[in-house]
Order: sequence, then C-alpha cells, then structure tokens
Amino acid sequence: MFLSKMTFNQSSLFGQIDDLQDLAIIERPIRRSLKTAEEIEKLTVDEDLNDIERAVYLLSSGQDVQRASVVVNLPNLVRQNPAETFRRVVPKVREVLHVAGVEMQLAAAGSFLTILQDDIILIQTHTHSILQIVLLNLDHRDAVVSNAWLETLLSAIDALPKETIRQEILNPLVSKAQLSQSVQARLASCRILGKVAGKFESQIVKKDLLPLVRSLCQDVEYEVRSCMCHQLENIARGIGVDHTKAVVLPELVELARDEGSTVRLAAFDTIVNLLEMFDNDDRTRVIFPLVKAFCEKCFKADEAVLASLSFQYGRLCHGLSGSFTEEQHLWFLEFYKKLCILGLHLENGHCESQAYPLELERKYELVRKNCAYNFPAMVLFADPKCFLSELYPTFSSLCNDPEISVRRTVAAGFHEVVKLLGPNVHYIHKELVALLQDDSLEVLDALTNTLQETLELATSRGEGAGTESKQVSVPELIPALAAAEQKMAASLRWRVHEKLLQRYSCLPRIISGDQIYFRFLQRMFTIITTNNALPVQREATRTLCVFLRYNRKLEQRQEIISKVVDQLAQGRSYWNRLRYLDLCEIAMELFSKSYFCKNFLVPALELVNDPVANVRYKLCCLLPRLKSTIRLPTEKPMLQQLEFCVRRLLCREKDKDVVATIRKIVLELDKIDMTEPYHKRHERDLLDQKKEKEENLLLEMEQLERQQSEGKLTTDKHSEKKRRDSKAGLSVPKNMSGSTSGATLSSSAGKEMKKAKLARSRSLSSHPTTPKMVNSDKPSKGKETDGCPAPRRASLHPVSDESLRSHHFSTTSTAMSTTPSASMPVLIRSNTTNTLDHRSNGGKDTQSRKLSIQRKSNSFGMQSGRE
Repeated sequence: MFLSKMTFNQSSLFGQIDDLQDLAIIERPIRRSLKTAEEIEKLTVDEDLNDIERAVYLLSSGQDVQRASVVVNLPNLVRQNPAETFRRVVPKVREVLHVAGVEMQLAAAGSFLTILQDDIILIQTHTHSILQIVLLNLDHRDAVVSNAWLETLLSAIDALPKETIRQEILNPLVSKAQLSQSVQARLASCRILGKVAGKFESQIVKKDLLPLVRSLCQDVEYEVRSCMCHQLENIARGIGVDHTKAVVLPELVELARDEGSTVRLAAFDTIVNLLEMFDNDDRTRVIFPLVKAFCEKCFKADEAVLASLSFQYGRLCHGLSGSFTEEQHLWFLEFYKKLCILGLHLENGHCESQAYPLELERKYELVRKNCAYNFPAMVLFADPKCFLSELYPTFSSLCNDPEISVRRTVAAGFHEVVKLLGPNVHYIHKELVALLQDDSLEVLDALTNTLQETLELATSRGEGAGTESKQVSVPELIPALAAAEQKMAASLRWRVHEKLLQRYSCLPRIISGDQIYFRFLQRMFTIITTNNALPVQREATRTLCVFLRYNRKLEQRQEIISKVVDQLAQGRSYWNRLRYLDLCEIAMELFSKSYFCKNFLVPALELVNDPVANVRYKLCCLLPRLKSTIRLPTEKPMLQQLEFCVRRLLCREKDKDVVATIRKIVLELDKIDMTEPYHKRHERDLLDQKKEKEENLLLEMEQLERQQSEGKLTTDKHSEKKRRDSKAGLSVPKNMSGSTSGATLSSSAGKEMKKAKLARSRSLSSHPTTPKMVNSDKPSKGKETDGCPAPRRASLHPVSDESLRSHHFSTTSTAMSTTPSASMPVLIRSNTTNTLDHRSNGGKDTQSRKLSIQRKSNSFGMQSGRE
C-alpha cells in the first residue's frame, strides 16, 4: 500500500516537472521574437520631423510595415497639406508601388479611391497624377491587384467630371481595347466602356464608344465577348431606345447565336434586362424566336446554361406576356412545366429522382429550385383563375420534390402564391399541410418565416371560394401545426422552435378558442416547464398569454390562470417560478391593470418568501412595474401588500445581491406617483382603458353566446315537446288525456279527435287568454302531482329569467358606443329575435294568477267528467 502511494506521488511529481518544461519551451519563442537594439534603431524616427518629412523618410528608407502605414495615412496627409503631399509624397509612393507586394498595392488602391471620392483634390494636376498611377497598375501581373485597381477606377468615375473622364480615361482606353493588348486589358476596357456610357450624351456615346463596342463584341476571345455583352445594357441605356433598336439589338442577336455558352447566356441575360426598351413588334418578330431557339438548345444539349435560364424565366415571361399570342403563351408555359420536373420521373403520382451523374443531378436540382423561386411569377403569367388546370400539378410536384432545397424554396414563397390565388386558395391546402409535415427542418424554417401571413390569408380568403373551404382546411391544419412544433422541439435548433411559437400568436384569429384550449394550451405548459432553451420557454410563455388574452370562455380562462399559479407561481422548481415572473412581465403588456392585479399580482408578491435568491432578485427588479399597475383607491390593499414585501426584503434579506438591488428599487418606487388622478395619466393609461374595454367586450360576447345557446336549447326542447304531443295525439290510449288540448280523448270517438286537433292549433296561436290555451298547461302540473318527471314547467321559468337578462344585455350593449356592431352581426341578429320572443313570454307572465285559477277550475271539470 505504501509503495503504491509512493509510486503515485512520484508519477504526479514527474508529471508536474514535464508541464513546467513544456511551459519553458512555449516561452522561448517569445524571448527570441524580441527586437534587438539594431532593429529598434532602424525603426526609430526623429521626433522633430513633420508629417510630410516623416512620410518621405519612411518611404525612402523604412521597412515594409512603415511604408504601408504611410500609404494608408495618405488621405489624411492630402487633407492637411495637399500641395506638399502631391509634390513630395505621391511620387515616392509611385516609386514604391513598382516593387511593392500585394498588401501594399491593395492599401494604395483604397487610399487613392478615398482621395478621388472625398473631393479633397484642389487642382486638376493632382487628379492627373493619381489617375496615371491607377491606369499604370491596371496591367499588374497579379490578377487580384489588377482587379483592385480596376474597381478603384470604376468607383472613381462616378465622382469625376466629364472632361476629366474624357481626357484621362477615354483617350488611353482606345489603345487598351486593341487586339494587340492583353486579354486582361481588353476585359478592363469592356467594363470601363460600360461605366462611362452613362456619363455622356447619346451622341458622344454613339460617336466615340460604339466603334470600340463593336470591336470588342467581335473579339477572338469568348471571355471578352461575354464581358462586352454584359455591358451592352449600359450602352443601350446610354444611347437611347432608337439607337438601341438599330445598333444594340443586331449585336445581341448575333451574340445569342455564339458558339460559346457563356456568351449566349450573357446575351440572354442582357435581352431580359432590356425587354422594356423593345416594342411589341421587336418582341414578336425578333425576341420570341431568338429566346425560343435558345431555350430549346439549352434544354437539349447545354445543361450548364439551364440554371441561369431557369432563374431569369419568370422575368422573361412577365416582360413578354403583353406581346405573346395564345400559342406563344402556351409554349412558354409548357416549357416551364418541363423545367420543373427536369431530372425526375412520375411514378404512382409521386416524383422520384432518376439516376444521373452527381454533377448533372446537382444542375437539375438547381434548375428545379430556380423554377420554384419563379413560381409566383408564373402564376401571374398563366392567370390565377387557370391555376387548377394549368399549374396545380406542377406546384404539387415542387412541394413534394425529393430535394430539400426545392421544397425549401417553395415554402419560402408559399405566401405569395396564397396572395395570388385569392378566393381559390383552398386548392393548395393539401400542399400547405404537406409542407407543415415535412421531415426537413430547413423546409419548416422557410415556411415559418411567413407562416402567420400564410395562415391568415389561407383561412380568410378561402371563404370566398365557398362556405365550406375554411371549415375544411382548419381541421387539417391543426394536427399539422402541432406536428411541426413537436418536430422542432425534438431537434436542437431552438431558434426555429422559438420562431414557430412566435407565429402561434396568430392562432386566435384563425381557429376557435376551444381548439386552442384542447390542442395547444397544454403543449405550451409542457414547453414552459420542460424545455431546456430559455428563449423557447419565454416565447411559449408569451404565446400562452396571447391564448389567454383572446379566450372567450370564462371557465377556461379561470382554469388557465389556476393552472399557471399552480404549476408556475407555486411550482416545485425555482425555474418555473422564474418563468411565472416572466409571464407577469408579458401579462402587464397584454392585459389591463385591473385584470393583472386581480389574477397575477398576489401570486407574484408571495414569491417574496421564495427560498431561492434568484427568484427574490427577479421579483425585486419587477417591483416598480408591479406598483405601476396598482390604481388607487380601489386597489389600496394591493399597495399595502407590496409595501409589506419591500419592508420584508429590507429587514430579513440576507443575500447581498438582493439587498443591493432592493435598496436601488426603493428609490425607484418612491418616484412612482400613485396619487395622480386617472384621467391625467399618459398614453399608457389610455391604452389600458382600451384593453379593459376589450376585455369587457369579450365578457359581453361570451354572455351573448351563452344566452344564444340556452335560447336555442329551450327552443329545441319546445319543438321536441310539440313533436311528442303531436305523436301522442295521433295514437292516444283510451283513458289518456291529451297533453296539449287539455280534453279527454277516446280512440273510438272521431269528434273528440277533431276537438283535440282544434285545441292544439289554438294553443299555438297568439291569443293567450283563450280557454283552450289555458288548458294546455294543465297536464304538466298533473304529472308533477302524480310523481312523474315533468320538465316543461321547470324549463319555463328559467327561460323567462334568461329572456329578461338577454333583453337587458342587448339594450345595454347597443347603448355602448365602444361596442362595434359590425364585429358580431350574427350575435346581434339572434339576440334581437330572442328579445321579441321574450317580450311575448313576458306578456304571458303578467296573467299568471288568472291562468292558474282557470287551470284549477278546468282541472276540476275534467276530473268530474272522468268520474
């Protein structure tokens, strides 16, 4: 045992020694990297030198780091002393750039661009000296450096005057565009031509630039032809519409038939960008045959160009749609359908990818992705009214594409398709459900970005197509939404989950409160209490508050609040109690002050006794906002309880962070003026009044719905009673009295049957004082005395009471100016009908004493008749 301990101690000791040796090795390069005295001497500069002299000295005999610092600081030197800088420093910079590395070249390009754009050059000679340096370095052997100087020149053209551009740039450009120059120089000439074309009048462009443009369009190198073709758009806009048709269009037609695919693609892109400059005749005779031949050739033998073609296809069809014949319109639409299923084959109604080489398969995937991107434009092109017959199969195949990128693109533009379809949005409910149930989180993420807009449009616009469209779609959407949320919760991408919960706030405008209560509410509690991501928990808390805010059933609201208090405010985990305080912050934003104080304030203040300091600390930070919700003098007990909490924290708190916080909070609490009258408060109090009115309106709507349902139930009971009475009247036994007519019926007496039918018809009339109607209520009382169930008499009195309350509520709600009549037209119409019925019932109740006397006399007469 002792030996084993010694061995362990020795091994640990040797291990520490090895660690120390490793640290020593790490420190050695640090010591060696220190500058020697000679190196420090070389880096030292005389302090008596001014900025210009120091810059000249460093450029002449300094090291690369010092030279680069001078080049970077060159704009500041020009601002301070431009004359001396251009006389002494700029020539030195020009000499240094001949042998400078890439980093210094890039720094010089940025500095000269700043000088040209900031208008800090005073005379033309300074501009000339800088442009000479820029043009000289355009031919640098390094392509990165050459492109940097070219970008500097192109950016500077916007800030230079016309005369300077003409003298300093256009004159050297003629020689650089010749075939004898390098390909790099000719490519730079193409870009410079496209840039300066917008700076001059059309006549100057036509006279001085077009010869160079034609020469470069016919260059022997396809790279130069392609680059010049991309610049033809700027040339066309510089010379105007008339010259474009005569000069640019023939060049584009020739380039579109070029042997190089990149040249043809550049010509196609330029044609699409210039469509508005061509008239209908040019579009029909020239553009359409050209584009059609280009599309057919790309589809058969040039898959590399199909990606760019599919990306521009929406703009192309939209720009040419006004000039198409019906046959041309159909051709472009059918070609788009072919692109959407390129690389796929349909089997049993499902799209499956074919076996292609990986590179070709990726190209086909990109084509279908671009088609999905252009689908909203193609809906406009085909007319939304023809969506079901023309584009629905294509849209369904894109939504069920085997590649994630295609489905993600469709999901990202789904809301645009919903907008375009309008009342026919119910056509794509199936695809919306399929995307919500997609296995890829990327697809769900793309759909979630615009899910709120999509759901609102899908469920509201669907009513225009038919009364059943909205009712059919919602039950299918609910399980799909729940499945999407559970799939996101099971993943590690909490940001996507948080985003979806945020979109759930629109559900009260889409589905009923009962559906939210039974399908989503318990899920919010589960997320709050079990999820590991704090942002997700807080977003679920906010969504829960939104559900509670717009729930229209008092019992459900009370149950939700009770559950919030039990599981969060009084939860076993301090994490849940912290979430309750988060919920209080959200509730203060969504609910009125009175509602918050009534339901949330007391459980929050009771957390002053929480055993966890973090909970008490968060409560301290929340105290000023809690106090601002209390209104005096109606809620003075709440204020006293809050002050008691503060005193308790000041006297008994032991945690130093909580103590420091409560001392700061006490000062803030003293600043809150609780004596200010309610009508003098600021806009937040007006907003609170609005919230309170909305909450009262929800209560009134709930009462209306409850009265409607009870009135409907009572009406159903009466109709059922009459139906049973009519059946009993047709097949009544020998010794049974009629339940409605009030006379004794015999199965063998036809005259008595006629009397019973006559009495029954009188009982439904509008004369409550007739003897036959008085007798109609007698059997219910007789059944009660015999011990049989008689629900009719018991149901009459509650109906009468509810009718009085309903009539009173309809009167008060109509008198309220804040209640929008248009918000619930069905409720108001049904309430008016019930009111009229209740008035007639009230007329019957005024004669109850007289009716009871007549019932007793009639009953005695019936019994004597039986005897």
